[in-house]
Amino acid sequence: MCYSATLTKEAHELEARIQLKLRFPEEYRPYYFQSAFDHQNLYIIPQQKSSEIVPATWGLVPKWAMKGDISEFLDKNYTNNARSESIFDKPSFKDFPLTNRCLIAANGFFEPHHANGTAFPYFCHYKTDKIFFFAGLYSEIDDGLYSTTIITVEANELFSEVHNKKKRMPLVLDTEFEQEWLRPDLEELHVKDLMRVGFTTAEFECYPVTRDLYK
Repeated sequence: MCYSATLTKEAHELEARIQLKLRFPEEYRPYYFQSAFDHQNLYIIPQQKSSEIVPATWGLVPKWAMKGDISEFLDKNYTNNARSESIFDKPSFKDFPLTNRCLIAANGFFEPHHANGTAFPYFCHYKTDKIFFFAGLYSEIDDGLYSTTIITVEANELFSEVHNKKKRMPLVLDTEFEQEWLRPDLEELHVKDLMRVGFTTAEFECYPVTRDLYK
């Protein structure tokens, strides 16, 4: 799971990391804590317009929900994360894995660690603190207006100890797979292979932070 994320880098650092420009640089603001349940913006590189970095509402809005009340849909449906095992089958996601994949920028995220019946947030980031990219899906609600979801996979050894209840982790792509994730010619089997082997080999650091984060 990935319910909260961090992107503390300045605009020029994000642009330099991926060698692309922000579509709306004047609107960009770094953030230390972004909750998925607030449905604010993450920053993505969409597959079909991969020459720019754009903001996208956290919580994917499927095609069949775009004609209704989007805020109501997001309040009633959990589309902040998408399980890799079901993105080709679940109604909210199945229209997007071949045509609407995206990279989602971050330099940290929080995972719940359970001990004695209590959840403690752990902050997870590269030891180098550099920007990485989650594998995601997106929809274009209107011209230039996007929504997105972070793909999650079964936890590896480290994140099984951190997220020790549901044992999931967001799919942080290794740098060698970032551009491949955006390729327009991938078929279903190739996408599934990327989700299976694409997790980064870079070293993570994870440590507990205050439970006040949940307030």
